Amino acid sequence: MIATAPTAVDTLEDAWRSWDSFPACPSPLRHPLRALGWLVSLGAGVVSLVIILSVLAAVPIVNLLVLGYMLEGEGRVVRSGRLRDGVPLAGALPRLGAIGFGTWAWLLVVQLVAGAAADAELVDPEGPAAAAWRRATTITAVGVGIHLLLAWFAGGSLAAFLRPLRNARLFVRALRSGTAWSGAADRLGAGLALVRPRHLFSLGLRGFLGAALWLVPPTLLFSAFRNTQRPAALLVTLAGGAFLGLVLVCVPFLQARFAAEGRLAAFRDIGFVGRLFRRAPIAVVTAVVVLHALSLPLYLAKVIVPPRDALWLITPLFVVTIFPARIAVGWATGFALRRERDRWRILRWLTAAVLVPAVVLLLALLFITPAIDALGRRVLFDHHAILLPTPF
Repeated sequence: MIATAPTAVDTLEDAWRSWDSFPACPSPLRHPLRALGWLVSLGAGVVSLVIILSVLAAVPIVNLLVLGYMLEGEGRVVRSGRLRDGVPLAGALPRLGAIGFGTWAWLLVVQLVAGAAADAELVDPEGPAAAAWRRATTITAVGVGIHLLLAWFAGGSLAAFLRPLRNARLFVRALRSGTAWSGAADRLGAGLALVRPRHLFSLGLRGFLGAALWLVPPTLLFSAFRNTQRPAALLVTLAGGAFLGLVLVCVPFLQARFAAEGRLAAFRDIGFVGRLFRRAPIAVVTAVVVLHALSLPLYLAKVIVPPRDALWLITPLFVVTIFPARIAVGWATGFALRRERDRWRILRWLTAAVLVPAVVLLLALLFITPAIDALGRRVLFDHHAILLPTPF
């Protein structure tokens, strides 16, 4: 048999598989330092992922990428039934964490030198010490900037941030061979192909529209009560509340099915949620309670409207609460789909008896939210747990 060289498609698929799951941890007994480095890199990767998602979630339109990323993870959990599949590109987290941690550590050096220069400037602005610290700040900033660029070029591992001479040799070697710029462009293109931003944006946009079509009509009815002297408005609000309560229970599972199948038609099959409930009532009710319980504190974060450029400071709260809740809904959906028989009727009645008061309590809290929220009645249309993971 004649061996053939791997094609670009094969290489991309291999890279996707390597990025699609958490990398194995080295044995702590055989390689304690490697295991510690893996743990630090993974932890830093999770923090870096939250920061990236938070920054993107604070940008209008771009936050659809964040919704698409969450739906991608939710859909994978529905298909596989494994919680560990709920973090797309999980295999890249250690490298992402290494890049984030290494970059932060070296920028901290620049910040410390700049702080010392500022102190010297306050003591004696025209003195030789202040001039020396100004020169040191410039030299440090330029040197760290070059070192970071070379460390990123060398792959961004933790070792790359500690070996500047090796990075320089690799860059000079690539320049001599004529592959420096083309290789960097190829790696950047391959990284974007693995992230698939177009797919995530499309998934987020369609998932948003499908859920919004269900949520907007009952929310309009629910927000109609403004004049206590008009009983008709109260009746409309009560009808809208009943409709909204049903939608808030069903739409998360319809959205999870859409995330798994990629079909907008999944939003039309309302009976799908009933089938899930009959097969796994406890899992379904638990997922609903967790989803909306984690979303309620987010309304408190909007009592005061922060400046637009400060939104990224509070969006991490939205990411770290909504993302796990969506994964819980995805797991409950997949778990129910794998059940072949309906559960006992008495069990379904008992879980429904728990769900109904929980939904009524949720609606009551939503009803009073406009009175304390800075945005008034508009806050009722946000539905953070189902729509965009952004404060405003």
